[in-house]
Amino acid sequence: MQIKLSAVIITFNEEKNIRRCLESLVGIADEIVVVDSFSTDSTEKICSEFDVKFISHKFDGHIQQKNWAITQATNKYVLSLDADEALSEELQQSIFEVKNNWQHDGYCFNRLTNYCGKWIKHGHWYPDVKLRLWDSTKGKWRGKNPHDTYLLDSGEKGNHIKGDLLHYSYYTIDEHWTQADKFSKIAAKAYFDSGKKSSWFKILFSPISRFISSYFLNLGFLDGKYGWIIAKITYWETQQKYLKLRQLHFKS
Repeated sequence: MQIKLSAVIITFNEEKNIRRCLESLVGIADEIVVVDSFSTDSTEKICSEFDVKFISHKFDGHIQQKNWAITQATNKYVLSLDADEALSEELQQSIFEVKNNWQHDGYCFNRLTNYCGKWIKHGHWYPDVKLRLWDSTKGKWRGKNPHDTYLLDSGEKGNHIKGDLLHYSYYTIDEHWTQADKFSKIAAKAYFDSGKKSSWFKILFSPISRFISSYFLNLGFLDGKYGWIIAKITYWETQQKYLKLRQLHFKS
């Protein structure tokens, strides 16, 4: 018996990406739910061209928004995507097969990122396994904003399926720098709220460790110029996170 599947997406000003995402879900999802944080661009208009349940909802954080969005789905089986992601043809086929033979509590797959027009196949960015297809009664979004992670409850079992989730991340390097600054602020606040401390050791050595792991140990250098840029921005973002966390403690 084929299960009914709800695709759930959160959006804010995603007119560059949302059409590609929705097109990849046609014929796969039985329901598409878009939870939007009051976009001011054409996101809602583009969604209206598809059979989409469009809901406006205040954004209180990535984890909070995604957990709330799940509650708006009609079906308990959920496929969660970001607006800048799309299913590859191989992944579409794998999900279709899972719908006809659901055996696990959740399913994960690799995410392949497009960075400034180039597919990044090394570093921390690939295979970048994501758990995005699950029985929504068996887990929830957890982690620290902005880096949300869906985790199955203890004892529940997942499985890996074939095909890449295509992630269209940054169209320019400047976009990456801007987002890295934004993410470092969000991460510092999340750490501060959870009582985590910064130190000069973390400020100095955590970025170095992250760079070495991304660029050398995980072969980021094989992605050429962009592999270097990604590792460099990752270094800077990590350092900024701990610097901003230190500043928050000074102000408190």
